Amino acid sequence: MSRQDTRAKVFAAAIELMAEQGYNATTVEAIAERAGVAKGTVFYNFGSKEALFAALLEHSIAKLAKALSAAAVGGSALAALDNVVLGQLRFFDEHGPLARVLLAEMWHTAWQEAVAQLREKALGVYAGVLREAVANGEVRAGLDVETAATALFGMVLTVSIERRALFPDRPLELTHKTLLELMHGRIT
Repeated sequence: MSRQDTRAKVFAAAIELMAEQGYNATTVEAIAERAGVAKGTVFYNFGSKEALFAALLEHSIAKLAKALSAAAVGGSALAALDNVVLGQLRFFDEHGPLARVLLAEMWHTAWQEAVAQLREKALGVYAGVLREAVANGEVRAGLDVETAATALFGMVLTVSIERRALFPDRPLELTHKTLLELMHGRIT
């Protein structure tokens, strides 16, 4: 197994366990067992649980930002914004445990670098599309783009978690449509 494959297995195991029981209750031993690797393999690849979590956040935020950037297309800035929301919904539909970990664990002061990466890379996609919408007159002038970007990202993150946990049979398209109705009624 390649180092990249090993890291992917460890990341997947760590995300699942942290989503189930939280960062503090998750041990390196449990991560190794779930990943099907030796405990020493985890330490060899990451050095510590803290370094593993930092690498996991960096890796996951990069994947999320890539998905949001790829979704940020459309005939107008608002169409691109709609697509970014759908892209985030789809991403967290596929990576549900990550959504729970981000919401529960990432805001601790120990992970401020990861929060900065999230703001720059993922929320930055929202902010860029919103700036374009303001510049094009699609959204009211004077919109606090940074706060709006954070609010939209947080709203979609929370709704993604709720949908997976409480309404797994609710079509993603219905959730997307509802979010768009809320957004378009407030930001335009």
